[in-house]
Amino acid sequence: MRIRISGGRIIDPGRIDTVGDVVVENGKIRSVGPPDSEAADQVIDARNCLVVPGLIDVHVHLREPGHEYKETIASGAAAAVAGGFTAVCAMPNTNPVNDNAQVTRFILDRARAAGLARVYPVASITRGLKGEQLSEFAELKEAGAVAFSDDGRPVVGSRMMRRAMEYARGFDMPIVSHCEELDLAGDGVMNEGVVATRLGLAGIPNAAESIMVMRDIALAELTGARLHVCHVSCAESIAAIRAAKDRGVRVTAETAPHYFTLTEEAVAEYDTRAKMNPPLRTAADRQAVRQALADGTLDAIATDHAPHSILEKEVEFDQAANGIIGLETALPLSLRLVADGVLPLTDLIAKLTVTPARVFGLPCGLIPGGAADITVIDPQRTWTVDAERFASLSRNCPFDGWPVTGRAVLTMVDGRIVYEAPEA
Repeated sequence: MRIRISGGRIIDPGRIDTVGDVVVENGKIRSVGPPDSEAADQVIDARNCLVVPGLIDVHVHLREPGHEYKETIASGAAAAVAGGFTAVCAMPNTNPVNDNAQVTRFILDRARAAGLARVYPVASITRGLKGEQLSEFAELKEAGAVAFSDDGRPVVGSRMMRRAMEYARGFDMPIVSHCEELDLAGDGVMNEGVVATRLGLAGIPNAAESIMVMRDIALAELTGARLHVCHVSCAESIAAIRAAKDRGVRVTAETAPHYFTLTEEAVAEYDTRAKMNPPLRTAADRQAVRQALADGTLDAIATDHAPHSILEKEVEFDQAANGIIGLETALPLSLRLVADGVLPLTDLIAKLTVTPARVFGLPCGLIPGGAADITVIDPQRTWTVDAERFASLSRNCPFDGWPVTGRAVLTMVDGRIVYEAPEA
């Protein structure tokens, strides 16, 4: 089977930026660049579109095993390809927790059966996410884990986190840290500040995140380990990460589209769809996140896709679960950074593809001979977010009803077209 993706702007950050053709044959990329005149079984007209390496989301929650009513690996993978993502990294806070090779292999088997996006399991740092005993990193890596995290919970004990970093360093794999000082976060449910006071809700200060970021940076500096900081939301964390990078600490970091798009004002009507952890912050923090994306302090954009059913979300704000879905809205929200002059287009594509791939050691790129994982984007396609039509099983989306611009119109994994957008 020979497929030619014709006439698009081909962007593979650091390698190529040109208008031309990408030829795919038998699941592999055959050529990238000048127009190709050889016969093809299928020609995809990509004029006025971007042809880029398949997008990679290094932070999603697929809920299976254990909470399939919120999301399954198959439905999460369908949401991923609908959003242009050819690969996702699945966090371990399932039931049972992904702290052993059996669960890791189960996730990989389910992903293969779905036949959509690639799913890379992230295994837990500690058994049961309890912070008491380290998981068997060697066994988990051999089974297919690409990183270690207790995401959803912090590793509270500093000695435990040090040991985890030392252990992970031996495998040259990243520790992916959920940075939260639980005592300081307390019973908070949104950002601490004027809006929380007005709503009568308990607040969470920025320091609840930044203190733990600083601790983990110190431990990474001590151990020489690779640290990746999850879902950065505030200016103080960014300052600590920027300074650590300047000192040569092996630290990388991600943020999510909601942190550079929304502020705490999204909670103003007690909208539980805007409840997340870390919480939405102030306009000043949002600007700090945008600046950190621009200057490279923040390496990647990841969704922290966190599906919940109405059972967890349509309740009193204090009782509602944290988190939003994000796989099917991340691309247009991220393209706003280009429209707003925050990032050049090539830099944005890098933060959704080659940079997160580099951090997690994943394959990525429009490389002849490599796997044909490709996303075709129409950057001018306008559409309205309709959560009821999402592939995800959940609907907890604060962007529902928003008019947006930019859409993945075709997603290809291993040379197979796994998603095509409906006609505008």
